Amino acid sequence: MLAPMPWDFALILFVLGVLVPWRGFVRIRELLRQPALTTAERLAVYASTIVFQWFAVTVVLWRATAHAISAARLGIALPDLALAAFATVALLLPLLANQFYGLRRLARLPPEQQGFLGQLARKLMPQNLLESLAFIALACTVAACEELLYRGFVFTVLYAASGGALAAAIFGSSLLFALAHLYQGRRGLFATFVVGLLLAAARAWTGSLAPCIVVHLVVDLAAGLAAPRLLRAPAPAPHPEEHA
Repeated sequence: MLAPMPWDFALILFVLGVLVPWRGFVRIRELLRQPALTTAERLAVYASTIVFQWFAVTVVLWRATAHAISAARLGIALPDLALAAFATVALLLPLLANQFYGLRRLARLPPEQQGFLGQLARKLMPQNLLESLAFIALACTVAACEELLYRGFVFTVLYAASGGALAAAIFGSSLLFALAHLYQGRRGLFATFVVGLLLAAARAWTGSLAPCIVVHLVVDLAAGLAAPRLLRAPAPAPHPEEHA
């Protein structure tokens, strides 16, 4: 039996499902159209994302508390440490293997054929030590905040609104999570949706966001720190006459 959804929850779902994907798509496309980004510009992108995500989580926790939703219902709990650890490893190993396989395969292509991911790695991923440190802070924020937003709040709200239909919570939270990555294009959207399904299933199985946060963090760090080095455009070869 379907349950009525509070208006503020519906508004938050609208923001997460429509406004966030639209703004992210426009913003990333604008940045990628620039010929290059400076360190200051990349750090500004990281900082603004960190601020927005913590603001969003603050609003969500405020409204969840106002409706007497406990931390445990949001997945902020660890009912079975051994099960959470097993789920973390079971998800992390294949996702990391797939991540590095995809990056190495992409690295064998010339830069002009690397598509969106190549552009993203060269323009928005960290290119030096300072940017890498800031990116680590960003990855920690994104892992914690996105899991709280999507596998925590959205999952719980949809589970309640659908009358306890676990499939609706898993599918719906994964769909909104994928839409937040609309800027990655059709292939990225599908891949993110599949990852979202796996993370939501782990959250449902363990009753905890801990495996989701750890997996999200490690996968993002691996991609963000490895991709710029693997996909970096090679230096142009010297002309033969230079050695004459």
